[in-house]
Amino acid sequence: MLPYNPKLKERARDLRSSMTDAEVALWAKLRRRQLYDHQFRRQKPIGNFIVDFYCPSANLVIEIDGGQHYSQDGQAYDEKRDAKLRSLGLEVLRFSNFDVLGNLEGVIGEIVRYLERNAR
Repeated sequence: MLPYNPKLKERARDLRSSMTDAEVALWAKLRRRQLYDHQFRRQKPIGNFIVDFYCPSANLVIEIDGGQHYSQDGQAYDEKRDAKLRSLGLEVLRFSNFDVLGNLEGVIGEIVRYLERNAR
């Protein structure tokens, strides 16, 4: 089991009830073991972070990035965050809101390719 900050549980619960349009669209494709029978969790606390989606069987984190992630500060924060998640043995796939809303099947294709190569 991955470590997590228990103080983040309530915030994660709140985030699950206020997902972005892109998160809702992707969740509709990930939920109920639709991709090769892999279970995904949404708004999952890991360490001191809450990740958008997490697949335990593939050690995979999926992040959906809005505009704030493309500022210099946002990119620097994301790099540190991804490095910490990778130190826990996780892989991080990042997609923009635009990618998810405009090319959902392409995003799913990338996730499927990762699962085919790396899932246990």
